[in-house]
Amino acid sequence: QVQLVESGGGLVQAGGSLRLSCAASGRTFSTYAMGWFRQAPGKEREFVAAITRSGGSTGYADSVKGRFTISRDNAKNTVYLQMNSLKPEDTVVYYCAADYRPTDSRYYYYLRGASEYDYWGQGTQVTVSS
Repeated sequence: QVQLVESGGGLVQAGGSLRLSCAASGRTFSTYAMGWFRQAPGKEREFVAAITRSGGSTGYADSVKGRFTISRDNAKNTVYLQMNSLKPEDTVVYYCAADYRPTDSRYYYYLRGASEYDYWGQGTQVTVSS
């Protein structure tokens, strides 16, 4: 069992930056691959970024690639999403998710699917003004 708490959301002007954090508690953090998703009203949950257990592989949605960076600090039980060059269309609730992995993987691809994840945070709102 792991609990996830997101923070760092808020209001920012277009072109600005925010860093989201997801703090985990419970089972050893390093046994979980981590992902960030976002969901707008009336829309399905959308993959944003993911990172494998060791941080050796990362992946991004095309809409954020080059602007967002996912990272993790296993010593701090925390995963981050650095968001730069923010656009009004990035305005949405962002969710952190954890996927238990008995072993690590060199590939992130399976982490694009929300159904793969075992635990979810409550979300943090990001609002980008134009």
